[in-house]
Amino acid sequence: MTTRNEDRPTARQHRAPGPLSAEHRLVTIAVIALITIIAFEAMAVSTAMPVVAAELNAVKSYGLAFSIMLTAELLGTVLSGVWSDRRGPFQVLVVGQILFALGCVVAGLAGSFGVLLVGRAVAGLGGGLNVVALYVVAGRVYPESVRPRVFSWTSAAWVLPSLIGPPIAGWLTTTFSWRWVFLVVLAPIAATFVIVLQQRESIDGGLRGERAAAAGQAERRLVWLGLTIAVAAGLLQVGAERLVPFSPAMLGAATLGLAGVLLVYPRLVPAGTLRIRRGLPATMVSRLLLSATFNGSVTFVPLMLVAERHLSPTLAGAVLTVGALGWSFGSWMQGNPTFADRKPQLVSVGGVFLTAGIGLLAIVAAVGMHWLVLAVGSVLTGLAMGLATSSTSVLTLALSPAEEHGRASSSLNLSDVLGAVLGISLSGAVFAALHDPNGSDTWVFVLMWSVLAGIASIVIASGRRTRA
Repeated sequence: MTTRNEDRPTARQHRAPGPLSAEHRLVTIAVIALITIIAFEAMAVSTAMPVVAAELNAVKSYGLAFSIMLTAELLGTVLSGVWSDRRGPFQVLVVGQILFALGCVVAGLAGSFGVLLVGRAVAGLGGGLNVVALYVVAGRVYPESVRPRVFSWTSAAWVLPSLIGPPIAGWLTTTFSWRWVFLVVLAPIAATFVIVLQQRESIDGGLRGERAAAAGQAERRLVWLGLTIAVAAGLLQVGAERLVPFSPAMLGAATLGLAGVLLVYPRLVPAGTLRIRRGLPATMVSRLLLSATFNGSVTFVPLMLVAERHLSPTLAGAVLTVGALGWSFGSWMQGNPTFADRKPQLVSVGGVFLTAGIGLLAIVAAVGMHWLVLAVGSVLTGLAMGLATSSTSVLTLALSPAEEHGRASSSLNLSDVLGAVLGISLSGAVFAALHDPNGSDTWVFVLMWSVLAGIASIVIASGRRTRA
């Protein structure tokens, strides 16, 4: 029995509209532009922060400048998931961009480290709103077959900021002032804001207000849980940063914060997450561990190069640049159709590369190898994150129904941000406790990176359990 040609579907009939098709083009531009702005801010600030901390007399609290932003991002993440599911992502993106811009202004004009932390917190809240909303946009606007390509492009959006962010930040810091590193992002934020306003219908996907009012109680509960975990994470990092010299109050704050995180986090993610249950729970754990070990390690690379190897901020930032290139290459690989059904394996492979890359950082610091070898470790960690984090993003949307994409994306980004907070807090606590203002901190970096490499190896096993 034969099939008539007119009844046989063609490849053209089945091909879903791509990210740059007429119906998706402007939304894609807005998504890529927002990711690029966030990426530039992250790369540029990481490059300038050693100078900022020194000028504001806050080297000991170096890690707090990063973790405080991520703590506020935790709250933004939970709010964004609830808000996006109930009202659509458009309003979330509008408010998120405004807060992000306001935070950059406050940080750029800060006269003290305390004011800088306030600006970082406001920017973090806006960033948390933006990132989850962009995940929801990806779930609502693009067909499932197109999403891996979209996530590849969003990761690739880190390439240009990674190439130009460190040298621009280094040039601005040495020629003018580190303040311009924060203020320079205002113009592109304004341009992207206009595009988002023009694309309201496409961004909301025609689904505004679809959630029943009866869901309000459950959503209010999520908001309170989000606020609680943000406060708990803040207590944890502030207490951990000030344990030395010993303070009973700071020990109590750190203990209370850790207890709060352990109690609240399981309520904001799929059941069975802490037990690494197969499917979505294992995906959340993998993302948390990836973020914790990656951020906890690379955040201190510029400080080590500037303080121990006496490099300029521009050269120190260049090491982060090559790492971001590795990230983009890894994300491009996972977006290849060849790996469409192999996302769990890619998560495990990412765990292997991440363990090796962080371990290499520790070896370079321990034996005094040339600083250029750190670039190899940076590439390995970036490659790991490109393979694994993009894969967890695809898995999250594939393993959850469309009407719960906001909640699932919020849980994923919550795991991502909380992991970063915990990783940086761990590294920051070790550095603050052992930092020698009059000597070398080489073995402090070795200790931090060795511990983080061991934790990263857990992803090799958890990645295998992400298959439903």
